[in-house]
Amino acid sequence: MCAKTMNTVPSEGPAPAAVRLNSVLAASGLDPLDSALASRFKDYLSLLLRWNARMNLTAIRDEEGILSRHFVESIACARALPGGIATLLDFGSGAGFPGIPIALCRPEIAVTLAESQGKKAAFLRDAVRTLCLPCKIHSGRAESLGFRFDCVTMRAVDRMPKAVQAASSLLSPGGWLVLMTTEPELEPLRTALGEAFDWQRATPLPGSENRLLALAQSRTNSPK
Repeated sequence: MCAKTMNTVPSEGPAPAAVRLNSVLAASGLDPLDSALASRFKDYLSLLLRWNARMNLTAIRDEEGILSRHFVESIACARALPGGIATLLDFGSGAGFPGIPIALCRPEIAVTLAESQGKKAAFLRDAVRTLCLPCKIHSGRAESLGFRFDCVTMRAVDRMPKAVQAASSLLSPGGWLVLMTTEPELEPLRTALGEAFDWQRATPLPGSENRLLALAQSRTNSPK
């Protein structure tokens, strides 16, 4: 049975982290979350802070940084995903960004979180249990998965130009590759993927001067 409300800091009062998250969303020009969903993000934040105290899950370790960078960017990504996506792979999920926020915001999508580092995969299992999410966890290299997805997301993955090529082989024909990257890094990634994708115009991520959200759709007539 999955965990319910964590209440790790009972003295905080009525979910101020959830209130702060909605304030950051509003400041970024994004619609707020309803109270139930905001409370689940509060639980996710509490879990991140607890695990970050023991291991290096994320480079950004303070509450405000997690809210304004990891959460808001991932929520923006979830909302930008095209309709009709039934299955999604978060390639190199790390601490669950953007895969867990996508699973929270888009429950109609079956999300798989792939993470090769054992300790981070253990965190993902704890997060999925705590947040009552039906996500699958693949504790290994995403390339070893034996099936394809309607969408693959990538954010802060090592050796990104090589990784996007591996990710493209995990897409169904007509599937979507969703990259959270920077403006200088985007063109090398497009070059690495060649002519097999049709790109949408990249959009700025909230609160950043050079971070972008780039969506590319696999051409159905391109060989894998």
